[in-house]
Amino acid sequence: MLVAVLGNHDYRGDVEAQLNPILQKIDPRWICQRSFIVDTEIAEFFFIDSTPFVDKYFLKPKDHKYDWRGVLPREKYLSKLLKDLEIALKDSTAKWKIVVGHHPVRSIGHHGDTKELIRQLLPILEENNVDMYINGHDHCLEHISSRSSQIQFLTSGGGSKAWKGDMDKDKKDGIKFYYDGQGFMSVELEETNAKVVYFDIYGKVLHVVNLPKGLGTSVSAI
Repeated sequence: MLVAVLGNHDYRGDVEAQLNPILQKIDPRWICQRSFIVDTEIAEFFFIDSTPFVDKYFLKPKDHKYDWRGVLPREKYLSKLLKDLEIALKDSTAKWKIVVGHHPVRSIGHHGDTKELIRQLLPILEENNVDMYINGHDHCLEHISSRSSQIQFLTSGGGSKAWKGDMDKDKKDGIKFYYDGQGFMSVELEETNAKVVYFDIYGKVLHVVNLPKGLGTSVSAI
């Protein structure tokens, strides 16, 4: 199964074409919708459409043109998205609740925190015992685990351009791992434990996170 969620660059193209159900008829393994849930029994993955949250795409589009069909009016769209997510999280009985969006909630990379997600999304995640928030957008590998939140913030955005070298060194609260280069991340889930491993492009292990369910977090850097 190949599951995708829209990002800001996707919105610069023809969004309706990318969401066209004919793509899944061509290959049933392909899933791409605005916001949706993938239930694997042991875990539920809540994919959210994070791009419409970001103010600058509406207020300061610069040279970029965005395809907002299906999103406007924006306030109504975001209100429904958040309400649907909150209901789905409350109803979930999965061992692991994992939310996935393109933009980071927290990051010390090039783009940094997404203040709109911190204000509107994060309270819902915290109130509903979400275990992980996984994102791309920032071109780095990153793990943030702060004392003020049970959520593990995991960035896997090192698939293409990287090496920007502009980490925010003044914002280190909860930073467990940061890698400015190319690489990828894997997540292995069991009933009582989750294992997150970060690799560089050669397959070398850079960082390991063990998340015993209900027993705290164990982190080992290699």
